[in-house]
Amino acid sequence: MKNTVSVEQGYKLMFQEYPDVVDVGAMRVMLGGIGKRTAYRLLRDGVIECVRMGRVYKVPKISVISYLCKSEVESK
Repeated sequence: MKNTVSVEQGYKLMFQEYPDVVDVGAMRVMLGGIGKRTAYRLLRDGVIECVRMGRVYKVPKISVISYLCKSEVESK
């Protein structure tokens, strides 16, 4: 039996208290309190999809969930 969560299931179950689009600070909390450098590196390298508006990054919540689901599969 698989214990993996699809992105669609994750969207329904995870981070319900967050809006559909978050800033970098919220993303850091969602990812367990990662550092600023790590967060910006993930965004800059395209590991987590985002939209950049001037100097501000906007991150769709689904991108964070997708990253977590993909990381879970790769770690197994």
